[in-house]
Amino acid sequence: MKKINDAVDVIIVGLGWAGSIMGIELAQAGLKVRALERGEDRLNSDYAYPKPADELAFTKRHKIMQSPHDAAFTIRHNASETALPMRELGAFRLGDGVGGAGLHWTGMITRPTPVDLKMKTYADEHFKRGELDEELRIADFPVSWEEIEPHMDFFDKVCGSSGETGNLRGVIQQGGDPFEGARSNPFPNKPLEDSLNATLFRQATQEMGLHPYSMPSAAVSVPYTNPYGQQIAPCNYCGFCQFYSCLNYSKASPQTAILDRLKQFNNFDYKTRANVIRVEKHADGKTATGVTYIDENGDEVFQPASIVILSTFGLNNVRLLLNSSIGKPYNPITEEGVIGRNYTHQYGGGFTLFFDNLEFNPFATAGPTGTVISDYGTGNVETAQLGFIGGAKIYSSQPTGTPMAAAIKKGAPSWGSGWKKALKESYGHSMGVKLEGSNMATRGNYLDLDPVYKDRFGMPLLRVTYDYVQNDLRMLQYMKEKMEAITKHLNPTQYSHNILKMDSHFASSPNYVNTHNAGGAIMGDNPRTSALNRYLQSWDVHNLFVMGANAFPQNFYANPSAMVAGLAYWSAKAIREQYLKNPGPLVQA
Repeated sequence: MKKINDAVDVIIVGLGWAGSIMGIELAQAGLKVRALERGEDRLNSDYAYPKPADELAFTKRHKIMQSPHDAAFTIRHNASETALPMRELGAFRLGDGVGGAGLHWTGMITRPTPVDLKMKTYADEHFKRGELDEELRIADFPVSWEEIEPHMDFFDKVCGSSGETGNLRGVIQQGGDPFEGARSNPFPNKPLEDSLNATLFRQATQEMGLHPYSMPSAAVSVPYTNPYGQQIAPCNYCGFCQFYSCLNYSKASPQTAILDRLKQFNNFDYKTRANVIRVEKHADGKTATGVTYIDENGDEVFQPASIVILSTFGLNNVRLLLNSSIGKPYNPITEEGVIGRNYTHQYGGGFTLFFDNLEFNPFATAGPTGTVISDYGTGNVETAQLGFIGGAKIYSSQPTGTPMAAAIKKGAPSWGSGWKKALKESYGHSMGVKLEGSNMATRGNYLDLDPVYKDRFGMPLLRVTYDYVQNDLRMLQYMKEKMEAITKHLNPTQYSHNILKMDSHFASSPNYVNTHNAGGAIMGDNPRTSALNRYLQSWDVHNLFVMGANAFPQNFYANPSAMVAGLAYWSAKAIREQYLKNPGPLVQA
């Protein structure tokens, strides 16, 4: 028999960055808020000094990440193939438990640009008819830079972001990113210190006439107290950052920046090991009544709520919408339907440079240390004659100093005494020149429910139909030329690269790329082509709001967290100031 919980004003599904933001913003408004988290509770004290950082547990065995055993996806390249389950989360690694991916993220807090937000407008203005591939499905975000920037600015204050401002209220600032959108305020804190690789990259790119700047960092450079009263300690460059919870309370995460304050509200609580399987609706299908979840004892529980917030990882949000029959599933043949369309990832890769005569001390680093150039970002160079739309940021960073993740010179054995010898000789003598590149949405890359595979609760798995986009592969060949020029300017002893080729196909494992998945339940101004309106409110169920990068119409080259958080604050403001006064659609279809 299904259990029934006490009713709440707001139920939040997923307690990562977006869920924590919605929780504190709506609890501050006096609403009774409850969050449901599928994974374990995760506290700062679970990982802080003097407990050691365990590379085997965190980097190799993915201790704080979603296991395919609990929530797999099926993968195929196109609709003619049969999808098979991912047995290992390789190309992307989702967070698991309280904090979500915000616990193990690297802490690079880069923003999209005004061009990224109005990509369709940019394409119409800069490309002639027929210059872009027919398969592309580019769209504008239904919010402007001026509307969303104040909310990304507040998130910078919540995180204590450390960096060098490049554009302050329209005035270009020396040392920052001259291509960024205008900031309403400077970074809260100064940049992290350059490591040797960052210094060399900065010098080389300056000599080449480019515009290097320090990586915007959510690991704070100085002691900091955020607007919620949370104290964040200065980074001590311990070398354990990417894939780890911070040992030193220095990397902003839901735990360090929001949750300890949120837990003090008497009108907020949360439950862990609560696996939500469905959003429940009234008989008319236009209003949500709450959610059903499976608790830690395997019992089915109904949680009544007046407002439902989905803030799990974007892929899981899409799966919940599909399993709840909310919104029409996307059909790539007819292009009807909205749930599942415009799925994108983000491109990675780069050059590995070895220097026999230099010691980089990779054990003394932070995930977001590094130097970046955005000279080749979308809109910063004309690419119509090159056959692509989009761009990339090129950078050098040392996200971790852990030995098992260290680069080894080409030709070395992959295991045994020969591997150990090569690791000893290579460790500390390499640096990377890397990229993160935009991924344009296409007609044929999409998400739906797998007709065969189900999870242990009998719910269909999410099927990912995805392959690399020819437009984007041309972009990567262009970036490869630019990166190789920087590499040669640095004059290493030896170098290699792993930039995708024009005939490359997506591989879900084993190599990690990034966890920057986007699309599938996108925001827009038309319910025929988008799942959510400009406030992340479902077009179909007005008391359902869906947070996350699933709302992105296509993926830009910036890391997604700043935009995800900015949209969450934007949506929370609309709920507080508009929806609560007059519940119903905030945008008329």
